[in-house]
Amino acid sequence: MSESDPQLERIRKLLAKAEDPAVTEAEAEAYNQKAAELVARYGIDQAMLAASGASADELGTLKIPMNDPYSRDKASLLTSVAYPLRCRTLLHRRGQKVESVTVFGFRSDIGRVELLFTSLLLQAGTQLTRVRPGGLFPGESLAAYRRTWLHGFARAVHERLSRAEQEAVRTAAPGERSAELVVRDRAQLVQHAFDAEYGGLRSAAPRLLSGSGYFDGHDAGSRANLDPTALTRRPKALR
Repeated sequence: MSESDPQLERIRKLLAKAEDPAVTEAEAEAYNQKAAELVARYGIDQAMLAASGASADELGTLKIPMNDPYSRDKASLLTSVAYPLRCRTLLHRRGQKVESVTVFGFRSDIGRVELLFTSLLLQAGTQLTRVRPGGLFPGESLAAYRRTWLHGFARAVHERLSRAEQEAVRTAAPGERSAELVVRDRAQLVQHAFDAEYGGLRSAAPRLLSGSGYFDGHDAGSRANLDPTALTRRPKALR
């Protein structure tokens, strides 16, 4: 994803407007929503170019390290970004800690996942330093609240990306092959290749989380910048 790509430049300008303190919350949300649509549009364009033979886009992997605290919740956020963008994830665990996550998919989609996850982790880390449990559950631990906050944040991001990807497919320009067929075929190739490589591994059991932060986190995730230009930023530690 070249820094000089005109699509990325347009996204960068939209996000700069969204971050302007002079704009209203509604205006900022409109800019962020448009940025999410352009991220999805970029993915469709890359898929269609590869399908036509105009560019190469191979299956590959990328291992992304996870740091404590909340390594499992950070891994869940990464998975919530990866799946709507047609990638799959493999968690590398040691006890209750997730040490790293392997992202599996087409190279162009892996690039989108890495960029978005880097930005979203930064945003989540910044907000988690400020949020605190309300008074509805006296004695609730900060860690429990933050875990459910991150769960809600990740869920909202997943929903937004899924909607943006579906809309990008629906509105794609017609060609020799429809975007719907191209995306479906690519998703199936990723799933079959992932199953062939990792299908024998055991799936993690569902987590049972206690804490009241889900809806606060979901609300924050609904407003988060889906910033695809944040690769060079360093994620802020969650303390």
